[in-house]
Formats: sequence, structure tokens, C-alpha cells
Amino acid sequence: MEVGILLPGIAILILLFLSAFFSGSETALTAASRVRMLSRAKEGDARAILVNQIREKKDRLIGALLLGNNLVNILASALATSLLMKIFGDAGVVYATLVMTFLVLIFAEVLPKTYAINNAEKMSMAIAPLIHVVVKILAPVTEAVTWIVRSVLHLCGADIMGNKGGSHFELLRGVIEMHDGPEQETKEQRAMLRSILDLADVDIEEIMIHRKNVEMINGDEPADKIVSQVLDSAYTRLPVWQGNPDNIIGVIHAKMLLQELYESKGKAEKVTLENIMMKARFVPETTHLYDQLQNFREKREHFAVVVDEYGAFMGIVTLEDILEEIVGEIDDEHDQNVVGVKRLTNQKLMVEGTVTIRDLNREFHWNLPDQEYATIAGLILHESQMIPDIGQSFMFHDFRFDIVRRQRNQITRIRVTPPPQQHQ
Repeated sequence: MEVGILLPGIAILILLFLSAFFSGSETALTAASRVRMLSRAKEGDARAILVNQIREKKDRLIGALLLGNNLVNILASALATSLLMKIFGDAGVVYATLVMTFLVLIFAEVLPKTYAINNAEKMSMAIAPLIHVVVKILAPVTEAVTWIVRSVLHLCGADIMGNKGGSHFELLRGVIEMHDGPEQETKEQRAMLRSILDLADVDIEEIMIHRKNVEMINGDEPADKIVSQVLDSAYTRLPVWQGNPDNIIGVIHAKMLLQELYESKGKAEKVTLENIMMKARFVPETTHLYDQLQNFREKREHFAVVVDEYGAFMGIVTLEDILEEIVGEIDDEHDQNVVGVKRLTNQKLMVEGTVTIRDLNREFHWNLPDQEYATIAGLILHESQMIPDIGQSFMFHDFRFDIVRRQRNQITRIRVTPPPQQHQ
């Protein structure tokens, strides 16, 4: 009688151990970081390579683990029921149900899964060889089970083949939002990483320097006046026009001017415009920042003239403008924090109408929308559906906008009061 009780008892313990193994393995292999596994695989870690190979066919992996887990759980429950019925008669069914539920829940589910989720990478690499064998052995059964599951889901109108779980960009954005650390430092890092992902979605027109704010050279002016204007400018590259400002004929580079001055022994009147001017590179305003960054890299240029669909001059974009979209403002001795913005009090700002919303959001950590418009004046026109008069006030997105100045139909100056929680 003792042998009849001892052997089933040992078998039940072994089956519970196998159940814990299958449960923990499933959690470890699904929770292990894909990025770290790929990184280890590139370094030549054989176990990481095997983990990646196993996870390539998730249906087969999950099917094998669930099959093994259910087999051992059902067998353990059957043995326990048989054993306890021998001891307690028909009441053994109830005892077996209670005892096995407790044992399976604690020792075959919660305990191994808790350990596995906290040691996913370590455990997944440790069990990879054994799981690889189990998956191969159970492959015929799991393939049949997978086929049945897909057929039933297909009959119910569910398409699991088309569900890819989101793009890599969506996954990256989720990881970025999970990034934590020191408050200010982490906020800046998250903003930088988001900006990198946004490069392919942002058009040049959203970050370009508008033509009204572009410092330009009149190519019809005398050479000495052109030289003086270039040397007085805070910029290295300046677009040149002739006839009218829309007719951009090239770009002057201060270094080329200095070289020409040196060769002419400092005589500005002898400087020839063609010798100090580079060919202008024109780009459409709808070009994405990522594409323009690639263009700058390929052509080894830092400056482009932005035009609209009709070829009209709209503004300029530089390599620095694109890099600032990623890392934030890159200030030098000539820069202001945000050109066209003046702080009146801790609660109010005076903002020029041409200031872009992207610059304001980045500088003051606001969340004003910029999908339908680029500038603060554009926001007011779009939201109000009118051309407001001086003195009118509006409340949009919890911000207060007071119209301070208007020239003809253009809003040129606005007093902005952000909501209390966004005061900087």
C-alpha cells in the first residue's frame, strides 16, 4: 500500500516540476528583451542566437509549451485524483481538486513565472537548448493545433496573419515614453529621441526661416557695399538676388569673400560677385526633414533655398535648423533663445506672429497643435476663422491670445498667456 501511494506521489511532484518549467519557460522567452538578445547575438553569443531562432516561430513555440504544460498538469491531476480516491473514497475527488489547484497555482504558475519575469534574459538563454529540443519533438502536434486554431479563427472572421503588433516606430515610441530618470535630463532625452523619429514626418516649411526674416544680398549693389554687408552680418552664408527678391541667383559664403579680399589685397571694389558666390540649391517646402538631411549629407552642403510649388521664394533652411530639431537650440554668440519672443511677466509673453509653434513648444514645453498651421498667427487665423482686430482676445487650447498689432491682414504681434500649469 505504501508503494502504491509513494510512487504516484513522486510522479505528481515530478509533473509539477515539469509544469513549473513549461510555465517559466513561456514567460522567460516572451519577456526577454528582443533588443538585448539581438545585441548579444551580434556579439556571437550562441545561446542568444538560439533564443532568437526559437522566437522566430512564435506559434510553434507557444503551442509546444502550452501542449507540454497541459499534458503534465492534466496527468498530475489525474494521478492525484486516483491516489486520493484510494485513500478517501469518493471524497478524494474534492480533495484532489483543492490540493492540485493550490499546488499548480503556487508552485507551477505564480512562483516560476514571477522568477522568470524578473530574470527573463538569464533564464531564456539557460533553457534555450532544452526548449529547442522540446519544440522539435512536439512540432507535428503543434503544427496541427496551429492549423486548427487558424481555421477556426478564419471561420469566425478573425485575421491573425494581418496583425503585426504595430510598426517598429510605434514600439520605439513606446520605449521612449517608458524611459525614466532625473526629471529635466530625462525630459530632454525623450524630446530628442522623439524628434529623431519625427524627422520623416515634418516638412521643411515647418522649421524654415521665413523670407521676411532672411538676411539677403542685393546683387545689383556695388561690390564694396556687398562686401561691407557680408562682413557686418552674423551669418556665414547669405542668399543673393537680382532684379527682385524672388530671383535668387546664388549664395555668398563669407570664407570665399575673405579669400577674394586677400587676393585683391583688401580692395573691396575689386571683388567680383561671381568669385564669391556659390550655386543656390533649391528645395520644395514639402520636403521632409529626413530627406533634406540626407541631401545635405550626400551633397556636403549646409544651406538650401526653399520654394513653393510655383517656384516662389519662401525662405531658407540650414543643416543647423534640422539638427536643432533633434538636439534643441544650438546657440552661438549671435543667437537669441527664440527670435521674436519677449517675456513680459512670469505669466505673459509678447510673440511675433511669424514665430513657429514648434519653436514655442520646444522652448517652453507647451503642447499647442501645429498640424494645420506653422506659426502662432496661423493658429489664431485657423481657430478664429476670421482676421481679428487689434485688442481682440481669444481662448484656444486653454491659452489666451491678445491681438496687439496687425498690419493690413497680417497679425504681427500677439500677447500670449499660457494656462497656469504651463507657466515657465
